[in-house]
Amino acid sequence: MIQVTKPEGFGNIQLEIVPDPEINQKQVRVKTDTTLISRGSELFRRYILEEAVSPSIMGYSLTGTVDKVGNEVSDYSINDRVMVVAPHAQFAVGEPNSSDGRIVKIPDDVSFEEGTFLPLATSSVAWADSSGIEPGNTVVILGQGLVGSLMMQVIRDYSPDRIITVDALSYRCELSEKLGADVSINAEDENPVEAVRKLTNGQGADLVIDCVGGHAGVKSFEQAQDMVRQYGIIQLIALYQQKPLPLYSSKIMSKRLVAGILTKEPRSQIIQRAIKKIQEGTIKASDMISHRFDYSDAKAAFDLLWNTPGETLGVLIKW
Repeated sequence: MIQVTKPEGFGNIQLEIVPDPEINQKQVRVKTDTTLISRGSELFRRYILEEAVSPSIMGYSLTGTVDKVGNEVSDYSINDRVMVVAPHAQFAVGEPNSSDGRIVKIPDDVSFEEGTFLPLATSSVAWADSSGIEPGNTVVILGQGLVGSLMMQVIRDYSPDRIITVDALSYRCELSEKLGADVSINAEDENPVEAVRKLTNGQGADLVIDCVGGHAGVKSFEQAQDMVRQYGIIQLIALYQQKPLPLYSSKIMSKRLVAGILTKEPRSQIIQRAIKKIQEGTIKASDMISHRFDYSDAKAAFDLLWNTPGETLGVLIKW
């Protein structure tokens, strides 16, 4: 099979031919249809590194059909449509498990392309459950990449009074409003802290969710502390900032900081809720797709995400 690799060297995305994977009695093999590139983890923790990266961690959002089933597997069959947490490759191996959600069947009314959003959509549901949001809150979401966009759409189900999004890229701001944000602030055009304060009559937001990964996440985390009201909540989701984040005691006093996911609900249950949100249109996954590449052009897909983030959001590889 062909798989995506990242040998030594910045941005050195290549394709490698390796033997087709074999399965044991408890596993299934999946023939890939589509994979989704995660800009946050795959670029800021894979693409930019000088050292080689194992192909096993190049990607985690794959959809396709089961083409081989182990003798001890009873709940999956040949031709089942599935999502697997697996890297970019022509085949994937999944091991059905009752709680981890690393392989799940996709309903017929969820396309393979939409299904690739399930790992991040599932995390978004869990993040939202952990955020402390209450009905009627004003929520600010910093960053409108894949995670920020999904969070904005999921948070809608928690009955906020208003959702304000912030990004420094015009394309993402415009798409954010199309997908459901009440207001989107372009941080290139105005000071986002001042804009949020103005929109909240000087009080600040009830909840600020920081989804800005990479180097820009250092600044956004400081801005979050200035945007949240007294007794409000900051939720940190973003990763890969490459340096420590500034936390000021004078700014965080009388406020709460939530880091990531706190819910203990099994991921297998959360993923079913995420699937339902795609089915119902709460999550508009298809509208988040900006580009599709054939697997033979995988390097071009990664390069596009790195070089022109202002033109991209959901970038898919078709197998």
